[in-house]
Amino acid sequence: MSLNQDDAVTYSSSEGVATITINRPDKLNAINTEVEQGLREAWLRFNASDEDRVAVLTGAGDRAFSAGRDRATVEPPDYRRFTPGVVIDVDKPVIAAVAGWCVGGAVVLVQMCDLCIAADNTKFSYPESKMGFAGGLLSALPGRIPHKVAMEMMLLGGEIGVERAYQVGFVNRVVPVGQQLIEAQAMARQLATHAPLVLGMLKRFANDVLPKSPVEKGAFALKETEAVFGSADFQEGLASLKEKRPPKFIGR
Repeated sequence: MSLNQDDAVTYSSSEGVATITINRPDKLNAINTEVEQGLREAWLRFNASDEDRVAVLTGAGDRAFSAGRDRATVEPPDYRRFTPGVVIDVDKPVIAAVAGWCVGGAVVLVQMCDLCIAADNTKFSYPESKMGFAGGLLSALPGRIPHKVAMEMMLLGGEIGVERAYQVGFVNRVVPVGQQLIEAQAMARQLATHAPLVLGMLKRFANDVLPKSPVEKGAFALKETEAVFGSADFQEGLASLKEKRPPKFIGR
């Protein structure tokens, strides 16, 4: 994954920090199939990197972190597969750097980050109840902010301004427009100097005390079954049935 301006998601590394960018500013960084695949690849790359200790997730430009699901995409979304910490475990810290509109599934992405730096023009909205579809991952929100505020956001589908998001603990810091990525990267560089084993342990412990939505619990089963179906033992089992012989499993 490169910094090619045509990539739907870009990945760059510097000073122990991976910057992952949803790169469709002309479409308000709307999430289409290419963005889904790009984010999935980015989290896998981040996990595999020994150099990148912290990730910053952002959107290109200041008009929108992401306007949510691209309405031109007809396939049903599955945010479990490209949201950090759901199907793909991410033990290293992730910081969201957001500006402008943060809509629908983009709110889910921010929810699953560990920290959030928001520009003062940021607006959060989850309009799925007014549109007739929802993936359900945002149902973990009442475990992260006050229950009544979470329910207002999920059920009414209205706009939550950045100041209120800050007051209820959804945002860590509010900065002038254009400074959100700079501030997030500075915080990430500081975290990158801390002990990785301790950061990972504390993140796992914190995640263990957060309430899990039914979708997250289902994602655990999905992750386990996909690992089985992608294994060499699964292929060996199929081959042994076809060849009418005892299987020779290797545990991988």
